[in-house]
Amino acid sequence: MKRREFIALLGGAVSWPLTARAQQSAMPVIGFLRNSSPDASTNLLAALRRGLNEAGYIEGQNLAIEYRWSNNRSDRLGALAADLVRRQCALIVAAGNAAALAAKAATPTIPIVFTTGDDPIQIDLVASLNRPGGNVTGIFSTRAQTWNRSNWSCCARLCQMLP
Repeated sequence: MKRREFIALLGGAVSWPLTARAQQSAMPVIGFLRNSSPDASTNLLAALRRGLNEAGYIEGQNLAIEYRWSNNRSDRLGALAADLVRRQCALIVAAGNAAALAAKAATPTIPIVFTTGDDPIQIDLVASLNRPGGNVTGIFSTRAQTWNRSNWSCCARLCQMLP
């Protein structure tokens, strides 16, 4: 599978739950979970918003994003992930290993899209790369700093491809 096809597929995975739940409520909600502070995530959030905007999702107009930050206190991630589950988010975006593992532990049903710099198989996020299984999917890069607007844009496109 070519890189563009894979990225397009991932983008569709992000928007599929949004489309499915949009039929149930006026405005779908994405949960965003990260083991840092908002100040440390400005570039990541800007890229996420741009990617969603390119797919037609505009925060505050047809999409809400619930942000949860642990401020580098990993022990808080479980409670923050559980809060997003109680909020009935259509999707949880988990940035980083600890956030992704906390989200996975919090729900077996809400789709989770993760970003990580480590092998997701080795850290027990997914069963395999070609068939992640369960409700967890994402992108990993050995160079985490390469995560940018085009990756989020592709995630958003993937959301649109699924029924």
